[in-house]
Amino acid sequence: MRAIAEAGRDDIAFYTGNDDNIVMDLITPFHFEVDGKTVERRIVGGLLGHWAVWTKKGVELHTECRRIARSGKVVPVEILRRSVEVTDANAAFFDAANGYAGCIPGIHEVLRRQGLLEGILCLDPKETLSAGQLEEIDRVCRAYPHLNDDDFVAQHRDEWLSG
Repeated sequence: MRAIAEAGRDDIAFYTGNDDNIVMDLITPFHFEVDGKTVERRIVGGLLGHWAVWTKKGVELHTECRRIARSGKVVPVEILRRSVEVTDANAAFFDAANGYAGCIPGIHEVLRRQGLLEGILCLDPKETLSAGQLEEIDRVCRAYPHLNDDDFVAQHRDEWLSG
């Protein structure tokens, strides 16, 4: 990001890949001194893998983060709280505790719960949920019902699956 700012480029979009800071990266202004002037750059999106589930709520959160970032106002405490929640859910879905070994079956499990997949099978039959991952997914689903888009998916699932 610094190199692009120093090169004078303002036409490149930055996306976060930081599982531990998805929301914070979207609201944080990055400042660099370039030729005696302060240049600001921002991350505008990211972690598309995380938004493979609970996507509608993810789009809403992204929109809110962009609004806050553009406003220049103080970041509401609720967004800081949401940042921690999204990071926690991401860790469960992607199996951070086990070196991301269960990342694909973790996403499949959330989609299965929504009725979008029949099971959590992967191309590699050895790729399964890690020990304790199912319980972690259960926990974050209970803890953060406001992050899921289960109702939206239920309203459209039959239409999507029949096409």
